[in-house]
Amino acid sequence: MIPAPFPPFSIARLPRIEFGAGAVSRLPAIVRGYGRRALLVTGARSFQEGPHWQGLTRGLMERGIDWWHCRVEGEPTPELVDAAVAHYAGEDIECVLGLGGGSALDAAKAIAGLLRVRRSVMDYLEGVGPELKYEGPAAPFVAVPTTAGTGSEATKNAVLSRSGADGFKKSFRDDRLVAEYAVVDPDLLAGCPPSVIAANGMDALTQLLESYVSLRANPLTDALALNGLAAVRDGLLAWYEAGAETGEARARMAYAALLSGITLAQTGLGSVHGLASPLGAYYPIPHGVVCGTLVAAATAVNLEAMRMREPDNRALGRYAEAAAVLANRRFARREEAWDVLLGLLADWTTRLGLPRLREYGLEPTGFDRVIANARGSSMKTNPILLSDAELREILERRY
Repeated sequence: MIPAPFPPFSIARLPRIEFGAGAVSRLPAIVRGYGRRALLVTGARSFQEGPHWQGLTRGLMERGIDWWHCRVEGEPTPELVDAAVAHYAGEDIECVLGLGGGSALDAAKAIAGLLRVRRSVMDYLEGVGPELKYEGPAAPFVAVPTTAGTGSEATKNAVLSRSGADGFKKSFRDDRLVAEYAVVDPDLLAGCPPSVIAANGMDALTQLLESYVSLRANPLTDALALNGLAAVRDGLLAWYEAGAETGEARARMAYAALLSGITLAQTGLGSVHGLASPLGAYYPIPHGVVCGTLVAAATAVNLEAMRMREPDNRALGRYAEAAAVLANRRFARREEAWDVLLGLLADWTTRLGLPRLREYGLEPTGFDRVIANARGSSMKTNPILLSDAELREILERRY
């Protein structure tokens, strides 16, 4: 019998996971399991121009699968999703196959969720519109990441954005949107440029760290988050600095990103992602860049706030444990661990070339607007409630 102090927890739905080099070759058989009519959703061109497109499409045709192709350029918008649904809803699509980075996967997830419902995604986006209850059904969705960062292959969130003065970045979210399969093949990451490796890798690190210190963390997600942080430790800089020569590092980061998606789906995130939502809506800042550039500053402000106001907060110990994993060493005192963690995060931010926020047009006059719109769902699971002044300090440190 489990002792009483061991906390109860719930784990939401996850996809079936196929992980490993060569896993992409299983896609035609997986898709055929759902029928003979498939919609392929990709990014603008990188996957089609890579070495796996011809093999995939040939495999689909050999199994008698008719397929359509939808491209996603940039971060997906509600208008893109609605247009795709209107265009393909009459084709009796039996499976949606998303291949790409987080943007392509989020778009594919939303399209799969609406092909059979035929309503505007604006009806379901959190925080905008009527926020109707999603009744489904969703078309079967298969997620195939070609970058290592967002973990979208393992979540129920389709993040959509509209940029500009009235912009937003919001989620269409439901358990029925979770992929039936997440096919994670490290070989698909071979063409990632260094800037994408850096931004997405730091996004995965941020998601793992924020999941571990989240108010909703549980023993299962703790184990996954720490294991993921170890994979980032051994994979990110090695992959960034050696590029395509290090398949093992790519595999570690594909694994870390997958775990980050699993953990965030169960625990929520924190202040970095709280700020990332309005920053991504109002400025042309890629999501991974926002996370990568803010994680050191946000961790420092979280630690300072807890030490000052909540010295018994359990996340103080968790940050020390995360430091032990990322630095691969033991610490006699928590204070030493915190200092090493902050130094390591700051060093990685510099070594990976993460740009400052001002490079994307943010000015101090815009801080108030960002802060006023930063208290969404991610901020609610930050280990401590941060004041507006503390959120401003995070922005100032990376301005």
